[in-house]
Amino acid sequence: MLNTNSEPLLAGPVGPASIYVKIIRDTENPRDIEHRVFEQVTAALEDAALPDAPFTARIAAAHRNRELWLALTCDAANEGNTLPDTLRASIISLGIWVFRETQRVMRKTGSLGDLIAINRTIMRGLRPASQGIV
Repeated sequence: MLNTNSEPLLAGPVGPASIYVKIIRDTENPRDIEHRVFEQVTAALEDAALPDAPFTARIAAAHRNRELWLALTCDAANEGNTLPDTLRASIISLGIWVFRETQRVMRKTGSLGDLIAINRTIMRGLRPASQGIV
């Protein structure tokens, strides 16, 4: 849905928060942003994996992780993506695995530990440039 300015409604933060988000997008290294998103999603998975965590937390964290991987998979499948074909194919394959494993987690037949391990591996590859690791 578009408003009169042709911008999507509810597209993100408004007011000062939207200015902050724009500054971050314009100044931060994309790998740093991706690492931070993986960090947040993985922390939610870890919290949901605790023995006393409610099942609803498990579902919410797994769903959020699936949304992240859906975005990554769609981006990798985009013809305009400039990553090497082999890397794009690997991201798509991992995304498909994440979707299947998430279904298992939601049916209580899978473990959040495997999803956490995959995310941690990706995070190591995305380590923020500011940490001196490229």
